Amino acid sequence: MDTTRDDDLLAALPTLSRRFGLGEVRDQQFLAHGLMNRNWRLETAAGMYSLKEITDVPLPKVRRNLAVLVDLAHEGIPVPAPLPADGGDLVVEIGGHGYCVLPWVDGEHVQGTDLSLGQVHDLGALLARLHEGLRRHGPGPLPESAPAAKVRDVAEADQAAAALLIRLPAEPVTDFDKAAIEALHDRRGLLARSAVARPEGEVPTGPYGWTHGDFQYRNLLCQDGRVVAVLDWDRLGIRPYGEEVARTAQVQFGVGGVFDLDRIAAFCSGYRSVIDLSEADLADAVKRLWWKRVTDFWQLEFHLDRQDPAFGEMFLTDEALLHWWTDRADEVQAAFAAR
Repeated sequence: MDTTRDDDLLAALPTLSRRFGLGEVRDQQFLAHGLMNRNWRLETAAGMYSLKEITDVPLPKVRRNLAVLVDLAHEGIPVPAPLPADGGDLVVEIGGHGYCVLPWVDGEHVQGTDLSLGQVHDLGALLARLHEGLRRHGPGPLPESAPAAKVRDVAEADQAAAALLIRLPAEPVTDFDKAAIEALHDRRGLLARSAVARPEGEVPTGPYGWTHGDFQYRNLLCQDGRVVAVLDWDRLGIRPYGEEVARTAQVQFGVGGVFDLDRIAAFCSGYRSVIDLSEADLADAVKRLWWKRVTDFWQLEFHLDRQDPAFGEMFLTDEALLHWWTDRADEVQAAFAAR
């Protein structure tokens, strides 16, 4: 842990407590699992809270996003409504750092495959309710058409794979390097075979609006299989609804190199019970997500740039899922089409 930054927090706590009306801070616990911003659990005279030091997002954007949570919470959507400081500001700046405070919510992060089919159906319905709430309380107007999304071409992706092969050892020693080299060669073959399946155009079909941007188990707190808090709103933005449905389903139910097709069907059925997303629009979103996975290598790039083995393991696991998905594309599309 960065002790200098910890000292900054300790120095700021009396002011934060006064500005947010927390009273005496009896205990603070650093939460080491955060990947971007820094978080603490505070025990105070006023109750239990989550304190976030904002490091990865511009403060005006954080203020915009936090204001949305206030409106969503008033509608009964399970989001933690931020505390206003004196004067109504949702972010307090001290010593060059920005801080916000939210009520502490007890719960656990549950992988999608550990939920029952009924709970998965409810999760899909919750995402749709969230989209409806953001339609009413989004932070700004929508453009006349969905934002364009780059569709990478085969030549560019193949060049990226070739560049990564150069960065790996010519005579690999570790099991990971051997597996990564084999995976890159396999991917180049998949790219060559899949060129005819490249999605047409850069504007996805279907309804669009404000979306969470990272709706998945790492940002959901559950109690007894029910979501009690949707966390981490840093990626709030305008996207096709189908894009978020497809991405969430992949992260939630693409585990161990395969898709849980029954749970994808239950999730999409739950979503479509609230928002009537057409089969064609979902199919377009799923195909675009598949193509994005075929043509990007971000996990391996992160692994090599940061020397973080977690990203390397993610690359190999998702590589297995990609080939499984490609071989069963019709089955996957049928699962997403479920009502």
